[in-house]
Amino acid sequence: MIDDIDREIIRQLQIDGRMAYAQLAQHVGLSAAAVRQRVNRLTAEEVIDIVAVTDPVKIGLGYQAMLGVSVVADAREMANRVAEISDAVYVVMTAGRFDLVVELVCRDSDIFVSLLNQIRGMEGIQTVETIPYLGIVKQSYDWGVG
Repeated sequence: MIDDIDREIIRQLQIDGRMAYAQLAQHVGLSAAAVRQRVNRLTAEEVIDIVAVTDPVKIGLGYQAMLGVSVVADAREMANRVAEISDAVYVVMTAGRFDLVVELVCRDSDIFVSLLNQIRGMEGIQTVETIPYLGIVKQSYDWGVG
């Protein structure tokens, strides 16, 4: 369980994931060592990940699309199978129109077509609706911390 100090640490790291422990400590009123321990605990407990977020186009991944996937097999099993594809960067089970929502980020459309065919060919996949991205207007990772 996280407390209000953990929430503030998370808020600050969402603003600047490279913020020094000493600077974080000033924001939350603890020592740098105590903040380091909390960040390490939050990371170890998989409450947070501290990562570099890229612009896919600027690193050569110019083709992005969302897929709406309907399955006739166990949704969890199918989600796990699709998640094994390295270019499937987001795989979510849903209870709406689709059983799965999958985001693919690829180098080009040829790779995308190959991956799309791979997913469509999986036993248990019923339909795949493709929603190619024309551009990303907003991408945010500050979902709040409760």
